Amino acid sequence: MSSRYTLACYLALTALLGSPGCGHGGVDEMQIEVKASNDPLTLPRSVLQQYANGQPMGSEASNFPAMIQTVRDTDPDRAEILEKGLAEIQASPAGSRSAKAKALLKKIQPSMH
Repeated sequence: MSSRYTLACYLALTALLGSPGCGHGGVDEMQIEVKASNDPLTLPRSVLQQYANGQPMGSEASNFPAMIQTVRDTDPDRAEILEKGLAEIQASPAGSRSAKAKALLKKIQPSMH
């Protein structure tokens, strides 16, 4: 037999039998990993953690509306909590911002439901 004939037979058998793991009729298990980069609350939590640690409010406050809108697109309830909480932090004297940030962090923590 020629090597072309052998190769042609091999390719035909492979096409007929399918590749390994296919055609079993079962359901393949898939593990899905949730990454922080997919969580719209990652950035707000990071900013709030900095405030909770005593960092003064800076230019990042100009990004609050965009952060809130990003959260609103996936979680309107938490977006409302975030919006009210950030407004309260901005209106508060610098000495009370840390406590308010800690309280807001608790309100927007992930929940299991």
